[in-house]
Amino acid sequence: MTKAQIAGWAHSKFGKSEAPDVESLMAEVIAPALDHASVPATDVDGIFVGCFNNGFSPQDFTGALPGMVAAELANVPAVRLENACATGSAALFAALDFIEAGRGKVALVVGAEKMTALPTAQVGDILLGASYHREEADVAGGFAGLFGRIAQGYFQKYGDQSEALAMIASKNHVNGTHNPLAHMQKPFSVEQCNTVTDRNPYVAQPLRRTDCSLISDGAAALVVVHPDVAADLERAIGFRARHHANDVLALSRREPAAFDGARRAWAGALEGAAVTLDDLDLVETHDCFTIAELLEYEAMGLAAPGRGADVIREGITARDGKLPVNLSGGLKSKGHPIGATGVSMHVMAAMQLAGEAPEGMQKSGASMAGVFNMGGAAVANYCSILERVK
Repeated sequence: MTKAQIAGWAHSKFGKSEAPDVESLMAEVIAPALDHASVPATDVDGIFVGCFNNGFSPQDFTGALPGMVAAELANVPAVRLENACATGSAALFAALDFIEAGRGKVALVVGAEKMTALPTAQVGDILLGASYHREEADVAGGFAGLFGRIAQGYFQKYGDQSEALAMIASKNHVNGTHNPLAHMQKPFSVEQCNTVTDRNPYVAQPLRRTDCSLISDGAAALVVVHPDVAADLERAIGFRARHHANDVLALSRREPAAFDGARRAWAGALEGAAVTLDDLDLVETHDCFTIAELLEYEAMGLAAPGRGADVIREGITARDGKLPVNLSGGLKSKGHPIGATGVSMHVMAAMQLAGEAPEGMQKSGASMAGVFNMGGAAVANYCSILERVK
């Protein structure tokens, strides 16, 4: 099967943006992404937009917004995808399917979200739309409360891992200082992250503020093309393999800390790529909460169940470790504008493979990367194995 390739990208600064809405955020990345790929807007055959919304904005029907940003795109077939926090990856995978099915040769993928215009409590209510409302809508602390429950169950089974979570938070914040696009570019020590204070209170025990990703605005875009098109362009980042696996929405009907869907997504992608974790130079993974990154260590096969803390303690995922994880700062430092996140993660990995990451963030000689993005509490799980083609 012919596999589509990434030819270019663009990424806004994540954080509290002065851009008034999602349309304005998209305008920051659409033309730059096409320019980066050296592809004119008139060559785009399909547009795939990732935007969660669910109340963040009164403007829905976001699939049509790229046509408002660029007149040349107004008549291009466009669709909006939503899959909770994996919305961006859902849009990307749909674009890849579009190219690989022979329906077009150039696709534009845009992920965007404007979150900071609303009060924090309202943001929490909106995000709980990605939970199983019948059972989980009243969880105290919103989605942090759900992951707090997951952490509590894990701690009860395997012991208190608060220090390991603080080590993950510190690692990602230090990494984020090297990413000029990150929401928070401020280092935190393990001690700061592991100490409960007025500035670092419990959000949903045992999770502290430093264990939780940021409420952010932002956008990211990718241009994906048929290999015939990529052959004439400057760069090509290929998908050695990709896999999408789902799990049951209700936490009550599965073992929450098992992250079985994530495990199957990783296993499917690694098998499809005919590689192991030893072949990867880096991973961008979904650290919406530090407990998620720890559980993803186990899901990807870096550690046995209950031994995820060993991975961070042994420095395996440090920037100079055997398998650096979240050199971008991850969601924890880079930010987590829902619709943009999956696209952003792929941009960050592609930058590394193309040797175009910011100075200080670039891993020398990187040729293969893993990306894991999930929606909900490991319900919709997307894993990509990317490699540099040229």
